[in-house]
Amino acid sequence: MEAFSTLTSRTVVLRERNIDTDQIIPARFLTTTERAGLGSHAFNDWRRRADGSLNPEFPFNQAQNAGAQILVAGRNFGCGSSREHAPWALTDLGLRAVISAEIADIFRSNALKNGLLPIQLPESTVDQLFNEVAAFPGYELTIDLERQVIVRPQGEEIPFDVLAFRKYCLLNGFDDIGLTLRHADKIKTFEAQRLAQKPWLARTMVA
Repeated sequence: MEAFSTLTSRTVVLRERNIDTDQIIPARFLTTTERAGLGSHAFNDWRRRADGSLNPEFPFNQAQNAGAQILVAGRNFGCGSSREHAPWALTDLGLRAVISAEIADIFRSNALKNGLLPIQLPESTVDQLFNEVAAFPGYELTIDLERQVIVRPQGEEIPFDVLAFRKYCLLNGFDDIGLTLRHADKIKTFEAQRLAQKPWLARTMVA
């Protein structure tokens, strides 16, 4: 997982409320366990018309939002069914952070485990960000995870909360497998000792 420390990026807005995981990544695209390529299907039913062509009115299809890594969304973002493909699709789309007045609990947990930083702010603050992004094309925010602040272009800092453990994981680029592999040497030592004490286990391990 790519580590997250400080990010400065253009900001894209989806004002809609209750954007659920089926809108983030429709169920028909859940047939793969590969993360690469899922970004092309993120928000598919909004990004594309019925004939498959791109909808020029959708924010992620607009040139000024190309490369944006921060999404500011309406409240209750990520609601609906639990699917890890949702943060996979968003990160493959290029996003590193989602800001909203309310972020669904299961989505938040899945996002943090996959390198996507979910930030929950007061609704009045999110509304201000909506207006500023609309007023200033190319609007950028800086997210400083170590200090837990968002820095607006004029220098004002907006504090946010994040679980200490998940902050540690993001700063160091540790997903759940990475956390386990920190102890790879101890795991190998334990396995060697166990086989020495119970050599018959080798047959079951090979099988």
